[in-house]
Amino acid sequence: MIPPDLRGRRARDPFWVTVNAVFNGIQRMHSIRKPVVPYVRPVDRTFPLVVREMRPEAEGVVSVRLSAPESGVLPRWQPGAHLDVRLPSGRRRQYSLCGDPEDRRAYRIAVRRIPDGGGGSAEIHDELAEGATIVGDGPRNAFPFLARERYLFIAGGIGITPILPMVKAAQKMGADWRLVYAGRSRASLPFLEELPSERVTVRTDDEHGVPEPADLLGGAAGAAVYCCGPAPMIDGVRAAFVPDGSSLHAEGTLHYERFAPPAVSGEPFEVELRRSGLTLEVPGDRSALDVIRDALPDVPYSCRQGFCGTCRTGLLDGEADDPGGDSMLICVSRSKGGRLTLDL
Repeated sequence: MIPPDLRGRRARDPFWVTVNAVFNGIQRMHSIRKPVVPYVRPVDRTFPLVVREMRPEAEGVVSVRLSAPESGVLPRWQPGAHLDVRLPSGRRRQYSLCGDPEDRRAYRIAVRRIPDGGGGSAEIHDELAEGATIVGDGPRNAFPFLARERYLFIAGGIGITPILPMVKAAQKMGADWRLVYAGRSRASLPFLEELPSERVTVRTDDEHGVPEPADLLGGAAGAAVYCCGPAPMIDGVRAAFVPDGSSLHAEGTLHYERFAPPAVSGEPFEVELRRSGLTLEVPGDRSALDVIRDALPDVPYSCRQGFCGTCRTGLLDGEADDPGGDSMLICVSRSKGGRLTLDL
């Protein structure tokens, strides 16, 4: 028994002093390691859309006018934005908005039929009808239109869809702008009648031959160049546009958006689909998505360029060149070495 001190107070037992200190320390560490995190309610950006009008715009191109049920107000968007569309079949695709950003009652998209595509364009052309309801998600903008004094727009075929609202915005701003519009023939170019002819140069393969990148970039000095079209057009423009001090493009900027995925190049690897019990070889010139779709045609995808997130898939084992950690975008991501095991 521990004797009391001179004032009659009983001394504290060293054992219990130690136990109390350890207990308090654990409590403090627990409060530091597990802070209280407020609940954040996820935002649902999806909404129903009704097909109000379907109209032929060019050979193989149809425009679709969409509005909210009861003609409600739609989310705002800026030139260059796209809309994720979930079709009645469940397919999810992305289309540039090509209507009037100030019209909050309607969206407009345009779709070119792609015979060897993934079926989305064929469904819209052959099965979608006025009065049908689809689901929209967005809008999102991966091709923002920036305020500049001078613009050169370059559009190839259906690539006019994100460019068209930009052209109209530049006209409204009073900016100096010009558009080079290329395609197979005039009959294949949608919305040509909506463009002011005095500022538009039309170059068609049947009249002028396939244009060289230098022809498309003529007069681009000091301009913000916005380009959308087939991959060969974009690759050629990128290679020809050299904004250095000795170039005609000095002080200019180049902005582009692909409506088809770029060519795939990388090392081959294996991908194991755990739930399906399959192991597939992914060659260097194909994406994991392309190979997986051969075996699982219903695997979801949309942009095939790595920004929409539709094809993000759980990564169970292996290391991918994707910052997602425990998941990967199978349309663009590849193995950093060895087999990847996916939750498919």
